[in-house]
Amino acid sequence: MIILLSGIICLLAFATGNTIKKQESTGERFVCTALPPDATPGCSMPGFTPEEELRATVIQLRETILQQKETIGNQKETIRELTAKLNRCESLSEDGKHGTWKKLTGKSGGKDTMGDLPRDPSQVIDQLSRTMQTLKDRLENLEHQLRSNVSYSALPPDLREMLQRRLGDLEHQLLNKVAELEDEKSLLHNESAAHRHRTESTLTALLERVSELEKGSTAFKSPDDFKVSLPLRTNYLYGKIKKTLPELFAFTICMWLKSSASPGIGTPFSYAVQGQANEIVLIEWGNHPIELLINDKVAQLPFSLGDGKWHHICITWTTRDGMWEAYLDGVKLGSGENLAPWHPIKPNGILILGQEQDTVGGRFDATQAFVGELSQFNIWDRVLKTEDIISIANCTTNMPGNIIPWADNNVDVFGGATKLPLDACEERLIDL
Repeated sequence: MIILLSGIICLLAFATGNTIKKQESTGERFVCTALPPDATPGCSMPGFTPEEELRATVIQLRETILQQKETIGNQKETIRELTAKLNRCESLSEDGKHGTWKKLTGKSGGKDTMGDLPRDPSQVIDQLSRTMQTLKDRLENLEHQLRSNVSYSALPPDLREMLQRRLGDLEHQLLNKVAELEDEKSLLHNESAAHRHRTESTLTALLERVSELEKGSTAFKSPDDFKVSLPLRTNYLYGKIKKTLPELFAFTICMWLKSSASPGIGTPFSYAVQGQANEIVLIEWGNHPIELLINDKVAQLPFSLGDGKWHHICITWTTRDGMWEAYLDGVKLGSGENLAPWHPIKPNGILILGQEQDTVGGRFDATQAFVGELSQFNIWDRVLKTEDIISIANCTTNMPGNIIPWADNNVDVFGGATKLPLDACEERLIDL
């Protein structure tokens, strides 16, 4: 031990010669030599008295002690910082899954529909993987700095083992959290599938119930003694004729209707085919007069229907010269020609009661919806004689349409529209 101390003193004296008296002009220098074990330790410093040598040795030892003390202080500070960071990392891994997410990401987040987890659990797993890698990099960097700044002789021998052990523990805990989140993601998927199945079952039952309501009562005195009620101006209340039209070169369309809607009663019926949404339309929209559209060509009809009473209307048309006639309560009030002349009515379209179609069977506009009640909607493939129309309007004859007859099993209602019992002729007599 004495030999080692003497060697250190000699080296320090040589390295810090500026603090010890020497004659640079004469080229003097210090020489330290290793001594045998049985020799008296010492360091030869020519030109110095024993007292000066002892004084210089004491000064150098004091400086060495101060330097070692400063180095140890720096080492302790580094170790404290590393320990604090490790403790913070361990505290993150010991938190619950919600706290872990908030601390790792630095976000508190708002309330989510799935709890405090993000909407996509895979994002949590990715975030935790990135955080784990970041922590590993930081720990490795700290370990590298420690190796660079602290000599291995001064570092506690178990510090590196402790670092590696804590790093392994932290990595294991983070991997466990990732596995838990993967399990939760699977559970969430299963719960979502079960919830979707329950929702679909409920919707199916609801649709079945709505379908039953839409079919309405079948306890009518006869299959044609009913009306379709459309009480609101919406884009979802309507009736649909199950049958479609063949190709027509002439037609007669008759119906009973009652409305007090203003402005305009809307669209009592519309027939749309592929490529032409306005193949046949009867509409009174806004402050415009009631119009008949055939192949998107327009004829204005000379009557009004919004007085809240039951009225019988009939419209006839033929492709020859596009001739048309309009009857109100059995009286012909208007006629004309050149309405889509030589254009046959296209087949296989959709007949809608109460809505104007912008596409075949859909894209209804609430502002064009019919508000009121409809009954006895019949279509023939010919122009009826005037006396036949008068007889139908006066209820002296019953003449169902040979193409589209008014029958309960031929009309479906949707969106809250209803089918109710009605004898149109009795109602007409009451209004009169």
